Amino acid sequence: MKILVTGGAGFIGSHVVDGYIREGHDVVVVDNLYTGKMENLNPEARFYLLDVRNRELEKVFELERPDIVNHHAAQMSVPVSVEDPDFDARVNILGFINLLENSVRYGVKKVIFISTGGAIYGETENIPTTESEIPKPLSPYAITKYSSEQYLRFYRHQHGLDYTVLRYANIYGPRQIPHGEAGVVAIFIDKLIKGEIPTIYHYPDETDGMTRDYCYVEDVVRANLLALSKGSEEIINIGTSIETTTGQLYREILSLMRKQGYAKDSSFDNPSKGPARPGDLHRSALSYRKARELLGWEPEHDLRKGLQETVLWEIKRRR
Repeated sequence: MKILVTGGAGFIGSHVVDGYIREGHDVVVVDNLYTGKMENLNPEARFYLLDVRNRELEKVFELERPDIVNHHAAQMSVPVSVEDPDFDARVNILGFINLLENSVRYGVKKVIFISTGGAIYGETENIPTTESEIPKPLSPYAITKYSSEQYLRFYRHQHGLDYTVLRYANIYGPRQIPHGEAGVVAIFIDKLIKGEIPTIYHYPDETDGMTRDYCYVEDVVRANLLALSKGSEEIINIGTSIETTTGQLYREILSLMRKQGYAKDSSFDNPSKGPARPGDLHRSALSYRKARELLGWEPEHDLRKGLQETVLWEIKRRR
C-alpha cells in the first residue's frame, strides 16, 4: 500500500513512517522542515520538501497516487496559536483543505487525520474523557483541529472520502523537540541535561501543576497501523486514561536523570513555578475504551518505562 505521510520528518510523523515501512508499505513524506528534521527521515521513504499549503502539492499527488493519506503536519503549539491565530488557521485549516482537495482529485481511499484529545474537549469534569464529550475548544489550535474534523465529515458526505480521526493525548518519546506545551517531557530533559532548573506552569488553585495524559510514541505508531484498515468514519482517542500532574512528571524524569549522573544538586528538587499560559487546561486524560473496541489498541508502555527509554535515547544522542 502506498501511504503519503505529511509531517513525516517530525517527531511523531517520523515514527509512524518507520512503522509503516517496517510493515512493508511504500511511504511518501511531505514536510516543510519547519519543525521536522532531515535526520528523522527514513531513507526508504521518498521525500518532498513542501508545505501542505503550497499548490505544488498537487504534483506530488499526480506523481505518487497514494492510497492513504496520513496527516500529521500541523501548527501544533497551543501558545503559538494564541499569539498568532491567523498563522494557525492557515496551516491547520487551509493546508488541510488543500490536502483534501487533492485526495479527492487523485482517488485517495482514506485519510487518517491526527487531531487533539488533549485540547479539543476543553475544561471538563468527565475524566478520563470519552469521544461522546461535546468539544469545547479553548485555543485557536484546538478550534482548527475541531474544524478540520468537520471538513472530513463534509468530504465523506460530498465525495465519499473515507477517514479515521485519531485524537492524541500528550505524546512523548525519542525525537521530540523541546517546543510548546506538548513537548514538556523534552523540555524537562533538555533543561536537566544543561544543568538548568525547569519551570512548572500552574493555576493558583493547583499545588502540583496541571494534569495531562502522557502516551508513548511507539504505542501511537501501533494505532496508526491499525487505522489503515479499521475505524472507518470514526473519531478515536489515543491515550492512557491516566492523569499525571506536571510535578509528578518532573519528579519521574528527575529520578531517571539522576541515575544517569545528572541534576544531583538538591536545588533541582524545587523547580521554578510559573502562571498558566493562555489556552492551558487544568486537567486532561483520555479514555481509550473506544480504541480498544474498534482498533484492538491499548497502550503498552507505562509512564516510567516510556520515560526511561526517552531519557536514555536523548542522553545517548548527545554524547
